Amino acid sequence: MSFGDPNNPYGQQQGGQPGYGYPQQGQAPGQPGYGYPQAPPVQPYGDGFGGDGFGGPAKMPGTLSAARVMLYVIAGFQVIGAILIFLMGATITAAKDDPALKDDVQFQEFADLSSGLVYGIGLIALLWGAFAIFLALKVAKGGGGIRITIMVFAIITAVLGIYPFVVIGLVHTVLAILIAVFVGKSDGGAWFSRPRH
Repeated sequence: MSFGDPNNPYGQQQGGQPGYGYPQQGQAPGQPGYGYPQAPPVQPYGDGFGGDGFGGPAKMPGTLSAARVMLYVIAGFQVIGAILIFLMGATITAAKDDPALKDDVQFQEFADLSSGLVYGIGLIALLWGAFAIFLALKVAKGGGGIRITIMVFAIITAVLGIYPFVVIGLVHTVLAILIAVFVGKSDGGAWFSRPRH
């Protein structure tokens, strides 16, 4: 390659090379064509990438939306389970009034104890479902404390699904594990730790 060759990247270009002291076409003198790139303009109402312009995502991630739906599903199962438990308690109470079992003291004591226990378990199941609904509603606006509470709720639900409610609790266990994973992911952390304004 020769010094005057226009294809030679090391040779002098005809008319000068833009960017090295010579303005490019449509560029005002004094603005370099090469160098550091300009910073993007500030967008106070969003960053164009799903953020809110204040350091956090503007839209709830899909995994958190799924976790929210799963919390509602768990709440629905809890309500159905509570209804079945209350029906079981009503059956035990009705059996107490059976004339054939009226004189059986041992059965009457067992029925008193078990019906109270069954109604108590039904009430706990109902309250656990109400708590799942509360957490599902808080996913949209909640902070770091809600994230931790949801994870603890999911872990306890998963453990209770394994024991003592093995067969019935299998769906609860799977849903609870998915909720804990989705809320624990980094995009879940970014959602719950985003600044609120």
